[in-house]
Amino acid sequence: MYIIPAIDMIGGKCVRLTQGDYAQKKEYHDSPFEMAKRFEDAGIKRLHLVDLDGAKAKMPVNGEALKAITTHTSLKVDFGGGVQSDEAIEQVFEWGASQVTGGSVAVKKPELFDTWIQQYGGEKIILGADAKDRKIAISGWQETTSVDLIDFIKSYIEKGLSYVICTDVAKDGLLQGPSVDLYKEILQEIPGIKLIASGGVSNVKDLEDLQKIGVYGTIVGKAYYEGRISLEELAAF
Repeated sequence: MYIIPAIDMIGGKCVRLTQGDYAQKKEYHDSPFEMAKRFEDAGIKRLHLVDLDGAKAKMPVNGEALKAITTHTSLKVDFGGGVQSDEAIEQVFEWGASQVTGGSVAVKKPELFDTWIQQYGGEKIILGADAKDRKIAISGWQETTSVDLIDFIKSYIEKGLSYVICTDVAKDGLLQGPSVDLYKEILQEIPGIKLIASGGVSNVKDLEDLQKIGVYGTIVGKAYYEGRISLEELAAF
């Protein structure tokens, strides 16, 4: 199982939101690059970089941070936040991202998202499937749709996607443990999926539980920033 630390950026700084709420923002570090370097030095291979300014602006904003990380570290970066046009995705790949995560765009502009899968291939695009009560939530979770989570994921796997980051919105940022049962169900329903669990991880046992059910990777954010899990413990996976 890959451990994938998350760096969420607002105003060029590392922050975490609680439940996707910009009003519940906590700053952890001035430099996303320094933080990424720390992860790389510990032996971590992947990074989930989220441009929260970009998500609001509906276009990537923190490109300089992405460029610095991809140029000066060996981390494989997946980038999300505000990628909603052909120009934006092209730009993000030019800045060095290995993969791009699309959430709202996959719901609101499915034709566009389909063309990205065809153009860049199923390995380069990650589906961001954020769920509230098993329904897809979009626009920074401000909006819950009537779209069923598992049907939604299945529809894109059938189009050639491999990677899915699934966040249970109810768990995110609360350090109350991940939705193991939900992930188990997704893995059973959709064989061959590279499922990346996100939200709720609070300690090493949570990581072990996720590893046992066979997720491809787990995103770790607040648990690390709040000192619940050390870098050494993360690197041990």
